Amino acid sequence: MLRIHFSAGDLARTRIAEEPDPLWETVLSLHQLREKRREPVLDDWRRRRCERGVRALRMLSPLMPPRGYFPDFLTPAEASGGLECGIDAVLATPRRQLRTELGLLSARNPLPHWARQLADGQAGTLHRLGRALREYHASVLEPAWQDIASHIEGDRRHRTETQSRLGTEEMLRTFAPVLRWQPPVLSADYPVERDVHLQGRGLLLVPSYFCRHTPVALLDEALWPVLVYPARPPCPEALAAPGARLAPLLGHTRAAVLQALQEPRTTGELARCAGVSLSSASEHASVLRRAGLVASTRERHRMHHTLTQLGSHLLTGVLVG
Repeated sequence: MLRIHFSAGDLARTRIAEEPDPLWETVLSLHQLREKRREPVLDDWRRRRCERGVRALRMLSPLMPPRGYFPDFLTPAEASGGLECGIDAVLATPRRQLRTELGLLSARNPLPHWARQLADGQAGTLHRLGRALREYHASVLEPAWQDIASHIEGDRRHRTETQSRLGTEEMLRTFAPVLRWQPPVLSADYPVERDVHLQGRGLLLVPSYFCRHTPVALLDEALWPVLVYPARPPCPEALAAPGARLAPLLGHTRAAVLQALQEPRTTGELARCAGVSLSSASEHASVLRRAGLVASTRERHRMHHTLTQLGSHLLTGVLVG
């Protein structure tokens, strides 16, 4: 059982990651490549994956065993900025951390001879690891990345909108039954007994396409608290929603902004509801306003946005007025 202990300050600092994390998806997808359990969506992905990933798999597989511990340095926080940011952080891992975490891994799994060179921070071996991560992403993940990102974005929007409207505690309840919120503790089934105390740092919740059943947390509690969870598959009703049908025309984010304006909102409310930054919400509202889909009015220091008749008709298919 995993138990994550919150304080009031932790609730205020808890958020959903804004983008898919390429290195978490690397580790967890590699686990799924070796998974024997049949699952239609993943079976199709396994069949379509490019065989060019075989060379990368030889290096990555010993570092990412399908069960139990794998090193925290393979999933640095910097990967939230994209694959290259994440790989740069992996290559810059302090030697002490490399030795500690690879030592923990070797206690449970036999490692190849080059793992000792990696633990010593040998530049050539680190760069081989970086090349393997790039090659794996390009050959195994990139062909399916649009589907992966779309799946994760649907989950993320649902969570962030709930958090914006009803608060963080209600958002945490949306994870049931995978995660169970019984204030002040968030718990989940886990391979080992573990208690994590956030101590005012908050929690970053990372939705993952390839995390299928059990959430995953970093082992080192000195690192910023992260919990990776299975992204919820889009329900049929959501796929059929008018806002979802507009995504290919407007883009997923702009369609989400338009859908969020089914109720009048300020720019700040729009940003929270659509799960985007304040500047991004303002920019998307401006584009939609120029297209005649949104009307905006300023009251003191706040900008208020509403759908026009055209915007409402486009979104719902029902002519207003």
